[in-house]
Amino acid sequence: MSTVNSMSPDLERKRPGGVLLPTLLILVGVVVAFVIFTGFYTEFMWFDSVEKTQVFTISLVTRAIMFGIMFAIMFVVSSLALLIAFRTRPSYVGATPEQASLERYRVAIEPYRKWIAVAIVFVLSFFAGLAGSGEYGTFLLWQNSTLFGQVDPQFGRDLSFYTFELPFFRFILGYGFALVILSLMIVTAVQYLYGGLRLQPKGERATRAAQAQLSALLAVFLLLKAVAYYLDRFGLVTKSEELVSGFTGLKYTDVFAVMPALNILIFVAVLVAALFIFNIFRRHWMIPTIGLGLLVFTSVVIGGIYPLIVQQFQVSPSELVREEPYIQRNIEATRDAYGIADAEIEDYAGSVSPPTRETLNASAGTLSNIRLLDPAVVSPTYNQLQQIRGYYAFNNTLDVDRYDLPEGRRGAVVALREINLAGIPDGQRNWTNDRAVYTHGYGFVSAYDNTGLNNGTPDFFAYDIPPVGELEVTQPRVYFGELSPQFSIVGAPEGTPPVELDYPDDANPTGQATNTYSGDGGVPMGSFFGKLLFATKFQDTNILLSDLVNEESQIMWDRTPLTRVEKVAPWLTLDQDPYPVVADGRIQWVVDGYTLSNEYPYSSRVSLSDATSDAISNRAGQSGLLPRDQVNYMRNSVKAVVDAYEGTVQLYAWDESDPVLQTWMKAFPDVVEPKSEMSDDILDHVRYPQDIFKVQRNIMSRYHVTDAVTFYNGTDVWIVPFDPTVTPAQVFQPPYYLTLQMPGDSDTAFSLTTTFAPQRRQTLAAFMAVNSDPGQNYGKIQVLQLPSNTTIPGPQQVQNNFESDPTVSSQLSLLRRGGSEVELGNLLSLPFNDGLLYVEPVYIRAAADGYPLLRKVLAGYGANVALEDNLAAALAKVLNTNPDAIPETIPNIDLGGGSALPDTADPDNPDTPVPTPADPVEQLTAALEDAERAFADGEAALANADFAAYGEAQDRLMAAIARIAAAEAILNPQPTEVEPPEEPEVVVEDGTSA
Repeated sequence: MSTVNSMSPDLERKRPGGVLLPTLLILVGVVVAFVIFTGFYTEFMWFDSVEKTQVFTISLVTRAIMFGIMFAIMFVVSSLALLIAFRTRPSYVGATPEQASLERYRVAIEPYRKWIAVAIVFVLSFFAGLAGSGEYGTFLLWQNSTLFGQVDPQFGRDLSFYTFELPFFRFILGYGFALVILSLMIVTAVQYLYGGLRLQPKGERATRAAQAQLSALLAVFLLLKAVAYYLDRFGLVTKSEELVSGFTGLKYTDVFAVMPALNILIFVAVLVAALFIFNIFRRHWMIPTIGLGLLVFTSVVIGGIYPLIVQQFQVSPSELVREEPYIQRNIEATRDAYGIADAEIEDYAGSVSPPTRETLNASAGTLSNIRLLDPAVVSPTYNQLQQIRGYYAFNNTLDVDRYDLPEGRRGAVVALREINLAGIPDGQRNWTNDRAVYTHGYGFVSAYDNTGLNNGTPDFFAYDIPPVGELEVTQPRVYFGELSPQFSIVGAPEGTPPVELDYPDDANPTGQATNTYSGDGGVPMGSFFGKLLFATKFQDTNILLSDLVNEESQIMWDRTPLTRVEKVAPWLTLDQDPYPVVADGRIQWVVDGYTLSNEYPYSSRVSLSDATSDAISNRAGQSGLLPRDQVNYMRNSVKAVVDAYEGTVQLYAWDESDPVLQTWMKAFPDVVEPKSEMSDDILDHVRYPQDIFKVQRNIMSRYHVTDAVTFYNGTDVWIVPFDPTVTPAQVFQPPYYLTLQMPGDSDTAFSLTTTFAPQRRQTLAAFMAVNSDPGQNYGKIQVLQLPSNTTIPGPQQVQNNFESDPTVSSQLSLLRRGGSEVELGNLLSLPFNDGLLYVEPVYIRAAADGYPLLRKVLAGYGANVALEDNLAAALAKVLNTNPDAIPETIPNIDLGGGSALPDTADPDNPDTPVPTPADPVEQLTAALEDAERAFADGEAALANADFAAYGEAQDRLMAAIARIAAAEAILNPQPTEVEPPEEPEVVVEDGTSA
């Protein structure tokens, strides 16, 4: 044993462990450092590829500065607290049992005392630095604060103080509290361990040094508490309470009880801090302890009990009178914060009278543009007809836009044919195909939104590979899309045989056309160092070993439009529905960006995830906007454009007057361009975004009321109706893009629309539309408010009318039998003839791997409903109008497949009439047999993809259904129904209706 212990240093170095362990530690350190470097450097290269390196550098440098400052402050303060406490420990602690017990711990930690101290200080400082770097956005907002030009009515401060400055002050204050509390913990622990503080009553409980340290730290804590009380006064203007639903801001009690209490508490906190400072020099704990008790007593009695007394005995007996001015502040601030202050609300008659020919002609702009193609339904149809190959795919929910075509402006349902690696057969899935061959999608597909072909398929005007149709697409390749792979490696030297699959081509001997990417959308990575970087980043050794990676190779990652815009503008919250457009001959994505705040004075808060969740977002697996759930200020301040081939990201200041946007533009200069720089082609396709509209309709449901008394009483609250076409889920009906003519307007406008229903009723309360056409009317919100006693049905009631009508119900039931499924499209609400017209497309899908085909149209107007083969026939029936009176501009496509045969015709010999049975029972039996035969023939034709035969069978089916209905009417005559008068709503004392 002695030989081993006396081993010389030279022999020690020769032991394997003595050399191996340091070497391993060095290697691990090098690997970890290289991985960290790889993460930062590849991100810088990505930002360089989109020419937005300033976003990366400003964010990184600001984070580093915040980390360094907060780390240094915590390091210095905690080190001083620890050092002073240790150096002022008592030299003799006595031989009490308490100290004898502590002596064992002092002896145990003495060999490691310095290491423990360094570790504690470093860990605290590291987490303090992380907390600071996480608030870099708060710092940038404070540093670049922009005035709103509006002051709050209570303190007279510009609103920028609350949105930009106060959050930063609170962060600094919270950091100060953390410093003091951690220092108190360190001083207490060290002084107790070394005898400066004692629990046993014998002798002094604290040395003079310990008392001085603790008194000084408690004095600083109380001074910080005084500052907190001061800032709490301003925080009252953004405090949310349930006076009425979602009320935010000062109330009567806050102004006349809470604010005076806070002023008193500021004075008491400063006074008690002075007592603790005095205690540093006069060793007597009683006086500062009494002061601390006074502060607690004051905060409980004056800060808590007194406001409750004021609320209970002054406010509650006459709450409306006391709170009216503050409710008015909340109404005005909320309407301004969400951009609905200028909404035009007008009374709307809610008539159900039959329209005249003049009314029909005047409403042609609305009637001729009714969208029958539902973008949430027809994605499988697009895939079936335009997918071309299994490795292509369209998104589950398509997009609505409009295009100027030779015949005029037409609404469109658009989609991109994107690459879909999941569609590649398993036997062909390998690294080469996934990363270097199947790299991009190909083509833009668009169909007219208000019509279809006779066989129920969309009427495409941009389609196929290579692209054909009305749109000129000079670059149809889609390298950056919503379905793009995680990463792809593209590019090759000139003259190298191309390997990227472009599209299937029967004229090519290989059966496919190939392509080599020639753009600059990727990051160069052809050198060995580049290969090593990205092999490390993606943990993929094939990047180092594959021969397909050459000196001209580029790598593409983070390719979805939302991801690219999120990285370039991390301060934006993005609309979850980016949409593709063809502009300037290229396919480009348009993404809407929002600036938000949760500190706008007096404005009510809303949950983004709740407000933006609806039937479509739920179907797509989204739950609404989430990055910053609670907000009370929102602007659509930025329109972003992402090139589908190059991946470039351009940001345009859409709302240049927004102070929040102006502040971020100062923080990140040269990232956002003026709106005037946007090309005219892109401008033509700008639309009002859905997510902010959903939030605005949520706010409008309560804040259409501008009178404080009515608002307080809650007698005119609306709700967003549930989507009646979705069962059994209770989800909100989504807003719909429609081209329509608002009452009083001579021209149509591309608009985003929604409806409202009264609380606890299924009638209609209002219709709301916002103009989405670029120009002076863009963003103009119009609300048509119906009388409170209206009998105009709302969406849920209309859907119920459809399903309960005997004729419609029997037809739908027959269509749902056998191997077909009926899929209901979006229920559209349209202002028409001082009332509301409802239209709903009906799709038929074969149960086994079928895709929806537009076969019927449901329409409702007042109590009238109809299910017909085309829109013109449905409108003529519900409007009690001769079909010839319907404007000629309405598409009159027979979705059933052609003109119906006479009711009594033999389908095999249409020229030979078949006698009609005189007995109604025989009529019903014969009609049922004909319906079953026609239904079976239609299913057989659909299975064989014989759409002409299917359409002919559907005609026979509809004719038979009509005969069934007629026979049932003879056999079971229904008495004329008289609609009972609506019962008056009775309001009881608690404000609810009975």
